[in-house]
Parts: sequence; structure tokens; C-alpha cells
Amino acid sequence: MSAPNSGTPPTESTTALAALSTEQLIGSGQEGGLLDQVRAWVQRVRGGDMGALPAVAGFIVLSILFTILSPYFFTERNFANLLTQAATLVMLGMALVFVLLLGEIDLSAGVTAGLTMVIFVVLIAVVNLNWILALAIAFLTGIAIGTFIGFFVAKVGIPSFVVTLGLFLGFQGLELIIIGAGGLYRVETPEILAIQNSTLPTWGGWVMVAVMLAISATMSFIDRARRTRAEVPNRTIALVWAKLIAIAVLGGGVVLILNQNRGTGFKAIEGVPIVVPITLAILWIGTFVLDRTKFGRYIYAVGGNAEAARRSGVKVAMIRWCAFIVCSSLAVVSGLFSISKVGSVDAAAGREIVLSGVAAAVVGGVSLFGGRGRLIHAAIGALVIAVITNGLGLLNLPAGVNYAVTGGVLILAATIDAVSRKRAGGSILRT
Repeated sequence: MSAPNSGTPPTESTTALAALSTEQLIGSGQEGGLLDQVRAWVQRVRGGDMGALPAVAGFIVLSILFTILSPYFFTERNFANLLTQAATLVMLGMALVFVLLLGEIDLSAGVTAGLTMVIFVVLIAVVNLNWILALAIAFLTGIAIGTFIGFFVAKVGIPSFVVTLGLFLGFQGLELIIIGAGGLYRVETPEILAIQNSTLPTWGGWVMVAVMLAISATMSFIDRARRTRAEVPNRTIALVWAKLIAIAVLGGGVVLILNQNRGTGFKAIEGVPIVVPITLAILWIGTFVLDRTKFGRYIYAVGGNAEAARRSGVKVAMIRWCAFIVCSSLAVVSGLFSISKVGSVDAAAGREIVLSGVAAAVVGGVSLFGGRGRLIHAAIGALVIAVITNGLGLLNLPAGVNYAVTGGVLILAATIDAVSRKRAGGSILRT
């Protein structure tokens, strides 16, 4: 049987659901008590479906390690700095999830972010255009780029690696043409600078947590009501309360830390950075799309088995096309976060971050083979990379060490992905 809006992305194994035993049905998360759910989760992990578990474990271990090695790591100021540093990478990683789920890649996402921000800033500084209209043009440019990539990948049949590599090189040239070698434009729009450099009122963080709890509770109970009407077994209610408690504890802890004064001068700096609720809102919307819409289900279906999806009536080409449009659009948001943090745009904007975006998604547990992964996985992976960069910086280690460690973590994550696929009965070779 199939549970509509269950929140669990479809996989290649869903066709065999009818053949599962009662114990395996409990393992699917559709019924059984809390202890049954825990046992089923352990069985899935042993079977290779680890999700973001390695990334979460890595995040905890690295945080403890850097807290021991540096007295400045676990402070209010560095905690806020870590979140703002990670925001750009979190957004780019989430953008890339949409194409990675299809088994594709977008090497131009970083320079798409850079080029659109170059256009945005030049329109304001040179053409004297209103910043809202300039931002709209930047987003339209991102959508056009995604449409261009999607056409050549989905309709013409050129591999996404080739198309996006060509744009990766070409867009760097466009940036040089527009700005000029060594050129730089400062970002002077207060509304843009506020994204990364201003904070919510201290009470705003608590409102953010309350909204998160309200949305999570509402969606959970709506799901339970729908499953009851469809005569589909529900998960134990204890899981809902456990999720709400986790959100309250983690969210409350983060807000409590960020509401402490971290200013060094006469002016107090306290509160949740504005970029945090923006990122969380986009994360929730993207997760909703992937988990609860036909478009999202079709992405998982195409990524798991494109031929089977095609025979089931899914318009595979259109799904691929739309995925690249979404990726490029979110890349524009990533670029917006970047210029808000840096405060300027130059001809090298977005050149280096795209590989870090792919690394964030893979480290978080998104499969390079397609069909498996979630937006939250990319966010966790980005936090892991941000912790490595931030912690090594506090220890005054050379930049080369940062690249070496990040590369090692990426190889380890990709190996875990391939091995877990093999343990789950898949193949580590793409077909």
C-alpha cells in the first residue's frame, strides 16, 4: 500500500512493498510503537540507509574537537559568525540537491550566483536602477540560465557535466567583460547588507521557534488525519511529540545563545541573524515541494529509475528541465547571501564555491547516483564544512590544510554513499 503525503521520498524498492512482512512494514515507518520505530531505524542503518547520520556524527565530533582546541570556538560571537558563514553554502547546497537527486550535476551554479549578482550590483551602481527591480532582473536571469541548461540536458541530450562546465567557463568571461579585470563594486543597498549583518529583535528568535513548532505540529496532525481517513496505519503519536520536543530544545538553545550580547564596543549585538529565518523558510518550502508535491515525487522517481518513471507516465524531460530552473533560481539566493556577507562583488564572484556546494550535499548524505537525499542533508553537510573552515581558521592553520581536510571528508562521504548503496542492494556503478 502507498501512503499519500507520508513525507518519505519514494525509492526503487517501493514496488516491492506489497511483498513485505508485518515486521518490514513497521520498518517502513507506517505503523508500530516507538520502540518498533527505533528498531526499524537501526535495521535501515545496518542495511545501508544511513541518511545524514555520518554528517551529524561528524558535526558533533568536530564541534567538540574544536571546542577543546580553541577557547574561541564555542562562543556567542563565533556561533553567530558560523551561521552567517555557512548560509551561502547551505543555500547553494540545497540548490544542487534538486539536480543531484536526478543523478545530474550543475557545475555552473556558483558562477550563476556570481554573474547574477554582478548584473544586480551594476544595474544599481551604473544604471541607477531601483534595487527591487534590479533584483527581479537578477532572478529572471537565473531562471533563464536554468531554462537554457535544462533545454540542452533534457531536450538535446547533452550531459549536464558538459553543458554546465561550458557555462562555468563562459560566465567567468562575462563577469570579466562586465566588471573588468581587477574591478570591484561595493554593495551599498541597506536592505541587502542587512540580510547577513543585522539581527532580529531578541523576541523575534522566540517567535521564529514558535512558528516552527506551530507549522510542524499542524503538518503532523494533518498527515495523521489524512492517513486515518484513508485507513492507512499511522506512526505512533510519540514520534510527533519527540519531533516537537527536539525542535523546541534545539531551536530554543540556538536562540538563547544568539540572544546573548556578542558586541565588543558600546553597541550591543544580540539576536538571531536575519539570514537564519530566511534560510529556514526556504528549507521548509523546498522540503514541502520535494515531499508533498507530484513534482517532488517525480524527481525522486526519475532519479531512482528514469526508465521506470517514463513508463509510468512521468514526463522525465520536463522534470529534468524544471529541476535545473529551480537550481539556478536558488543559486541566485546563494549569491545574494554572499554579497550581503562580503559587501562587494568582483569579477571572480562564485568561481570557487560550486565545488564546495557539491561537497556539502554529498557530505550531508545526498547520493551522487540520484534518487536519495533531502534538503536538510545538504544543510547539515554545509554546516560540517563551515565548522572545518571556521575551526581551522581559529587554530591559524594554513589554507592548504583546510582544502586537504575538506577533500578528505568529501571522499569519505562519497565512499560511505557508494558502500551503503551496495549494502542496500544497489550498484555502485551508474547505468
